[in-house]
Amino acid sequence: MTLALAVIIFASAGPPAFSAENPAIAARQRAEQKTFTDSEIIDGFFKTAFGAEFHLAGRVDRIRRYDGPVRVFAAGANRPDRKAQLAKVVADIGRRIQHLDIAMAPTIDDASIVVTLVRDRDLIPTVRRFYGEARAREIKNSLDPQCLSGFRKNERSEIEHSDVILTVDKGDFTFLDCTYEELLQSLGPINDTNSVPWTMFNDQVSMGFFDIYDQYLLNILYDPRVKAGMNVEEVKAVLPEVLPDVRAFVRKVNGLAE
Repeated sequence: MTLALAVIIFASAGPPAFSAENPAIAARQRAEQKTFTDSEIIDGFFKTAFGAEFHLAGRVDRIRRYDGPVRVFAAGANRPDRKAQLAKVVADIGRRIQHLDIAMAPTIDDASIVVTLVRDRDLIPTVRRFYGEARAREIKNSLDPQCLSGFRKNERSEIEHSDVILTVDKGDFTFLDCTYEELLQSLGPINDTNSVPWTMFNDQVSMGFFDIYDQYLLNILYDPRVKAGMNVEEVKAVLPEVLPDVRAFVRKVNGLAE
């Protein structure tokens, strides 16, 4: 659940980072749909990149994204195992989004995304600390979250900072599912939608890995021709150039046939 407030190219990144370690993830990867029409990809992009599932402030009719390197720092609960999984997720995201420079940060002062790890019982108290009593009550009543992310953007709709809150004690699948979804949404596609069946930004869908469909969406968002602050019509104008390049990269990095 989410609320709005250098080029890396590999020939093949291989299977999702945790598919060999987690049977639930491996099963979902085997069943994953990998072929989509242009209209299916474009529909999902506009439904997730514009709007906001939970809107606090600012306009939501513009592209929101980072414009520069993104660094992630893990704070909160002392769980080396979860921090190691987080680092692996960040590396996997970096391999699968062509024009995004994302990596772990050595210190919190170097981070543009701060991930706060909490026990499940501490989730709502942490939300209160981040957003205040009134907002926390709205969030709990509207979203009933297992995990949460939000970002701060400037007047040009460039994201300046993101906060992600993850619970650590509900098992590996839930942790990984939340980590991928919240980290990816903290990069810009903040709007959940139940009308797109292939995206993890659908409350009815649990993946646990960075699926092919969402790789298409994030690679469109971070293509240099799609800029923060663009409206729907401006994005539509560049998509005929962007989509073939995105398709080629996603096929290459996942080892998919032409």
